[in-house]
Amino acid sequence: MAAEWLEESSRGPHWLGFLADASDLLAGTLDPDMVPAIIAQVVVPRLSSWCAVYTSDHSGPPRLLYLWHADESRIDGLREQLSEMDVSAADTRVTSALHLAEWQVLAVPLTARGRSLGMMCLGRTDRFPDEVIQFADDIGRRAALAMDNARLYAQQAAANRALQRSLLPPNEPEVPGLDYGVIYEPAGEANEVGGDFYDLFKAGDDSWRFAIGDVCGTGPEAAAVTGLARHTLRLLAREGYGVAAVLGRLNQAILEEGERARFLTLLHGDITPVESGLEVRLVSAGHPEALRLRPNGKVESVTTPQSLLGVFHEVVFEADTVHLDHGDVLLAVTDGVTERRSGGRLLDDDGGLAKMLSECAGLSARAVAERIRRGAAEFAAEPSADDLAIVVLRAR
Repeated sequence: MAAEWLEESSRGPHWLGFLADASDLLAGTLDPDMVPAIIAQVVVPRLSSWCAVYTSDHSGPPRLLYLWHADESRIDGLREQLSEMDVSAADTRVTSALHLAEWQVLAVPLTARGRSLGMMCLGRTDRFPDEVIQFADDIGRRAALAMDNARLYAQQAAANRALQRSLLPPNEPEVPGLDYGVIYEPAGEANEVGGDFYDLFKAGDDSWRFAIGDVCGTGPEAAAVTGLARHTLRLLAREGYGVAAVLGRLNQAILEEGERARFLTLLHGDITPVESGLEVRLVSAGHPEALRLRPNGKVESVTTPQSLLGVFHEVVFEADTVHLDHGDVLLAVTDGVTERRSGGRLLDDDGGLAKMLSECAGLSARAVAERIRRGAAEFAAEPSADDLAIVVLRAR
């Protein structure tokens, strides 16, 4: 069968089809662990009886990443044989020949963007025809580019996750009389940085602050505004500024970023434990309204809509005061919840979020947050394309 394919491929269509299929397979994943397996299974058994993919980081000998044989029962024995082969003797610039027991070995360098990533070793018991060597070179170039793309993607994803973690609260404090629950779910396969954020921190001897916000856009530019907002909130709160004053100064700081500025919706509040529950002063700057749930299931909005941040220079914010009796719940979400879309309908159309919250009477703060998260997830069949953040405060 292999000989028949090889004979027919000299006429062109089989070769081109093979390379096209191989390119599609290699381009179909950005998982660095999957690429070597795809490389090996692309060439076996069409070009060789087995394939070994090695990586090289220039700090030691090449390391075997993946090994595949047309006869799976021979893989373990072949692995032992390969341990005796000096792969580092192969030329990393051009395809070269190696020998291993009964095998003729073709060592194909994997080089992308001027960087050596390792090599692909093919083995067969007979001589490698010139046409197979040509195929192997072509596959090697495509394989190296796929490996490098996966490597770069993985590095960027790791950097994004590390940056995102740095923008989330380092810890969640104990607040007298407060039961709270928070949920944060970044959208996107790589958990892109920026977007939604939340915070809960101690601001004074008997005062705590919370915030939940949504920066317009994603990526590093949005992450810069997220970091600016969270650190500014903490700094000014600990300097004794009230919630309205904090938002005024944060608005100015965002505008001073110039072209790098991003619009920001933010709900910022001050929590003070009192004998009858919790006293909360809060400002909603263009953010979805905060809702209060009474133990009897009644739900009401408790915030006055005000200007979002990063738009107007001359804006004055005013705080609303909300009292949470024992058992009352305050819910704050980002538009990843309220604007969850199913066809032409949004979750919060006709007070959908309030209806969902009204069914949470008697639940703990964490259970309320999870119920809202699950409700948003089940509202539409497709995965959400927006970040989601939920903060629930319950007076114990």
